[in-house]
Amino acid sequence: MQLFYNPDLDQSVSQFTFPEDESRHIVKVLRKKEDDILHITDGKGHTFEAKITDAHPKKCKVKIISSSKKHRRMHRFHLVVAPPKSNDRFEWFLEKATEIGVTEITPIICERSERKMIKYKRLQRVVQAAMKQSLRSYLPQLNEAVSLNDFLEKDQKGLRFIAHCEDSEKTDLARRVAPDQEVTVLIGPEGDFSHDEIKAAENRGFLSVSLGDARLRTETAALVACTIVNTINNR
Repeated sequence: MQLFYNPDLDQSVSQFTFPEDESRHIVKVLRKKEDDILHITDGKGHTFEAKITDAHPKKCKVKIISSSKKHRRMHRFHLVVAPPKSNDRFEWFLEKATEIGVTEITPIICERSERKMIKYKRLQRVVQAAMKQSLRSYLPQLNEAVSLNDFLEKDQKGLRFIAHCEDSEKTDLARRVAPDQEVTVLIGPEGDFSHDEIKAAENRGFLSVSLGDARLRTETAALVACTIVNTINNR
């Protein structure tokens, strides 16, 4: 099944026209024609079944024939991660985290961050493409990059963890995550969080955790955390 994305769809819409780039893809690449069925999500849990009424390569028109709602799981998972130096690796991480199942992603800038800026619009497209490819009906919320200090100043709900490599008292993340809870996990840059950053997070209620004995790349650590949280919530 091919899944398309349109954030403006709702229960009141009976028909609409795809933009030119998607119309071309539908008609020229996928070779869809009139009366063929397409599946579309609004990224908010709704999936719509639509029939093509005009297979025009610049303005493909469809009529909504049915819709369904997939309820989001009880848990919310907010992954807060310092982008690695390689933009390709960060895009790969976003793609895989979306496929596995993450609710919200916030890129953070830390003392040892090698990447200080991100291309937000490009990364948003990566997340949208991964949602469609994995047939998910919820689009993860991708936030603009903020400094770690600014992030810590905001009130965070639920279970809060910071994963780091510093030799200190830590517990395994898998032992502290509980099902059906709101979870936030901080993942640092390649050079790890500084001692002061770890203490600042702990002072804001974040518990220091380990993701295992191996030293992991930033994007790998983030995906391990994502897998742990989703595994516990799918038992």
